[in-house]
Amino acid sequence: MDIMEEEIGGNFIHDIIDADLAAGVNDTVHTRFPPEPNGYLHIGSAKAIYINWSTAKKYNGLFNLRYDDTNPVKEDDEYVQSIYQDLCWLGAVPNGGVFYGSDYFDKCYEFAIKLIKDGKAYVCDLSADEMKQYRGTLTEPGKDSPYRNRSVEENLDLFVRMKNGEFPDGSKTLRAKIDMASPNINMRDPAIYRIVRAVHHRQGDKWCIYPLYDFAHPIQDAIEGITYSLCSLEFENHRPLYEWVVDNIDFEKKPKQREFARLNVTYTVMSKRYLRKLVEEKLVDGWDDPRMPTICGLRRRGYTPSSIFDFVKRAGVAKAYSIVDYELLEHCIREELNESADRRIVILDPVKVVITNYPEGKTEFFDVSNNPNKQDSGTRPLPFTRELYIDSSDFSENPPPKYFRLKPGSEVRLMSAYIIKCTDVIRNEDGSIKEIHCTADIESGNGKPADGRKVKGTIHWLAADHTRDIEVALYDKLFTIPNLNDMGENETYDDYLNRDSVKVVSGCKAELALDNVDGVRYQFVRTGYFIKDIKADNRYIRITELKDGFIKGKQ
Repeated sequence: MDIMEEEIGGNFIHDIIDADLAAGVNDTVHTRFPPEPNGYLHIGSAKAIYINWSTAKKYNGLFNLRYDDTNPVKEDDEYVQSIYQDLCWLGAVPNGGVFYGSDYFDKCYEFAIKLIKDGKAYVCDLSADEMKQYRGTLTEPGKDSPYRNRSVEENLDLFVRMKNGEFPDGSKTLRAKIDMASPNINMRDPAIYRIVRAVHHRQGDKWCIYPLYDFAHPIQDAIEGITYSLCSLEFENHRPLYEWVVDNIDFEKKPKQREFARLNVTYTVMSKRYLRKLVEEKLVDGWDDPRMPTICGLRRRGYTPSSIFDFVKRAGVAKAYSIVDYELLEHCIREELNESADRRIVILDPVKVVITNYPEGKTEFFDVSNNPNKQDSGTRPLPFTRELYIDSSDFSENPPPKYFRLKPGSEVRLMSAYIIKCTDVIRNEDGSIKEIHCTADIESGNGKPADGRKVKGTIHWLAADHTRDIEVALYDKLFTIPNLNDMGENETYDDYLNRDSVKVVSGCKAELALDNVDGVRYQFVRTGYFIKDIKADNRYIRITELKDGFIKGKQ
């Protein structure tokens, strides 16, 4: 995938960059995407990726991937590999390089020593609960830790001993000495190092102290030469701390943090913790379950990189909270596949039709378009025989008003073939329909009847002896309410989990021209857009329906 500069457009972030470039504040643009490898990326991650990658691309700059692997408890190499795979699949190749926060542990330690020597950091013995009590509230200032005024020498000694593993986990922290009366709680002597004994996925057991994100991240940005640290809005109140770290470590080139609103989508949860719970409790078929909002789940479902980035662009880049309709995402892939996907006929719930006035043993072929929206897509021959399959939903013995499909005594057009008329219904012993008998207007071919009569209904069909059996998976939304923020006080995501969100239909009849190839997307005529499931050899996943709920809702 390649997005040209004119397609990227502008937003308030680009306005900031334009002003900086004009004023000579920066002469280059260098961005980064810093995911924590504690789960798989999701559709919300796609927005952060798009903003950082496309901004660098627009200004002919550099884009880094940097794993935020400063918390060894939750991180795993499986997630490291999946993140890189997702970025490359989206087309957001990190042309500035791939880095790890753990690459800078030595530097972070060195800079922590500098802060201690400058009297700007101290070792604190307060527990986490005690620190919370000392921190104060939004309306009341915090209180100084009783350990705040330790000497530089004592702090250096204690910090080195923390590094050497002399103290239990959680017994001490290194805190920045800023202002316990600051109106911004994040500036009230935040912890910048903690003791954690855990094996790191890259560093092993080299370290038993780890820098916290708010300390490590600005250091990483500055070392890599990042000019714009673009992050989601929850970090806006952390920006003063970001700038304090950069200023007090005296970096010559200082990155600028700017924030944008996260991507919130209806019927969707972005919490990695909850998504991991769904996987671990086997409520879904892994991180790449087609119902999951993960990038790998969307990929398995049949979404394309271009449709995902199109969705992000249409959702917009702003600072105000909003929740975007999931149907917009469906609209983006539907709009793309309407132009690109070849058509194939699949009967989901087949019922046999016998054309009683058609010769037994005869086969003829009708040309049908592969894609009427693509001039060069050509046609394919569709065999026609005495015995056919139609979908049971296209026949009714007691039809409602304005029912234009097949019914007793009425005519309907077989797509690209004859007009047929229902003459009889043959039943099994249990009363179910065994087959429907019809006659064909042999003169009608695939054109107008000779007498000029009009037939309103058209249905799809397949010759019974020219099909193969497949199964299809029909997915619904994973949750039953659009906005999970509307949950009651004592409710959880589990209360609104749609446990009937997938239906697998077996015994579907597919035309032989349907390729059994991974990655090929089709429109199943009158049914929806489908792709072969990479985890099941003969199963096809519905990407989305033909009906465009987003457009309909806007009319």
